[in-house]
Amino acid sequence: MNYRRLLHGAKFWFWVVLFVAYSAGAVGLLMIDTYEDRYRHLSKVELTTVKAQEAVRRAGASQVAAVYRAQSGVPFASMPAGSTFQVVWPDGSTETMVIVDPTSPNGVRPLANSQIPAEVADKR
Repeated sequence: MNYRRLLHGAKFWFWVVLFVAYSAGAVGLLMIDTYEDRYRHLSKVELTTVKAQEAVRRAGASQVAAVYRAQSGVPFASMPAGSTFQVVWPDGSTETMVIVDPTSPNGVRPLANSQIPAEVADKR
């Protein structure tokens, strides 16, 4: 009898852990395409590419993150510190950014070696 209860409990927790792991993996990485209307005309985004200086890319990504937060259903809970997201710049180049400080105008930093120029991104 105890063996059956133990086996049933083990099966139950196995499926719970599997579901949680799958859910976490399915969420994946947030991708923000700056070619969308809501991001396209932002002052720091219009001419930004992965070839621009890091300070320019950080400012553009911070602006994009602020607009994303403002238009989400829960603006104070979306994209907290430590969150990562991928930015697709208007020319098609991409890079992954990390939120360092959501309240700072430059509270985003690029991940090292995550920049993909437009020429390479087009070939994918």
